[in-house]
Amino acid sequence: MHWQFKRILILVSSLVLLLLTGTIGYMLLEGIPVLDAFYMTVITLSTVGYKEVVELSNASKLFTILMIFGGISFVAYTLTYVAAFVFGGEFTEIMRRRSMEHDIDNLRDHYILCGAGYTGMSVIKRFQKSKVSYIAIEKSEERVNALLEEGIMALHGDATQEEVLEKAGIHHSKGLVSCLSTDADNVFTVLTARGMKPDLHIVSRAINPNAHKKLFHAGANNTLSPNELGGDRMATMLLRPAVMSFLEITTHMGDIIFDIEEVEIPDGCMFAWQTLRESGFRRKTGLNVLATKKHTEDFVRPNPDPSFLVEPGDKLLVLGQLEQIDNIKKLIKQPRSY
Repeated sequence: MHWQFKRILILVSSLVLLLLTGTIGYMLLEGIPVLDAFYMTVITLSTVGYKEVVELSNASKLFTILMIFGGISFVAYTLTYVAAFVFGGEFTEIMRRRSMEHDIDNLRDHYILCGAGYTGMSVIKRFQKSKVSYIAIEKSEERVNALLEEGIMALHGDATQEEVLEKAGIHHSKGLVSCLSTDADNVFTVLTARGMKPDLHIVSRAINPNAHKKLFHAGANNTLSPNELGGDRMATMLLRPAVMSFLEITTHMGDIIFDIEEVEIPDGCMFAWQTLRESGFRRKTGLNVLATKKHTEDFVRPNPDPSFLVEPGDKLLVLGQLEQIDNIKKLIKQPRSY
């Protein structure tokens, strides 16, 4: 339970105890019924000044004085604290976090991002573009709050710790990206994640050139150095500008945005057990198949022939508009009609 909820519970319980004490006190001192005694307690603590139900004895007057000095300040503080908690945004924030925790528990086949720095934010943009489920783990509470404000599912914690990865639903996840600020943290995160879920697909950021080997040994499927990649791209822009211009045209043409996507063909799909020509893949989807990868092979075949036989488990690397890519994801789920 959140500590503020506990504090409110204590305050409310104390208020109930105060009302009970006043009620019992008036009953014993004046011999009046429970309702009258409770009424006397309420008008005393609220200072409304209504007439007493009986003429008070000296003992009752002293008891009333104690109730006033001891109770009014407490009641005022309790009501003020509860009002500030409910209307000051803290209650809304707690409820939002509880809702998020419920959403995390229901995550399935999602991706886990460890580290929401500059590189991590680029990963998030890609996740959003691909419309996949994901959750970010970040050490900085300030960044976590910023992500939550943007409607991004985020968890405050250390991604190198098993309990944090467990909380992020690693056993139900599809993949993990480690974008932490040091190679040591990335290695430890990869090692921990691999031990928790052996079949998890893990991609990690590498900062130093010699970190790739360590990350592979720790269990990463792929590693990437943003510095190396950025430097290579800048050099290509300078040395082979025509190549970069072609790549830009390939992915952006006016207001139309193209994307490259990997599509795995499931069993029973309308495109399974047919060649690319027989299934009419290009005609039905509008997508260009750039490369293929057989489920029995470890390498990619670029520029496949129309006679390529598509089998369940094969992967197609396709190029097309975002709407076409969204459509193919729906089409592959439709069973083949005979």
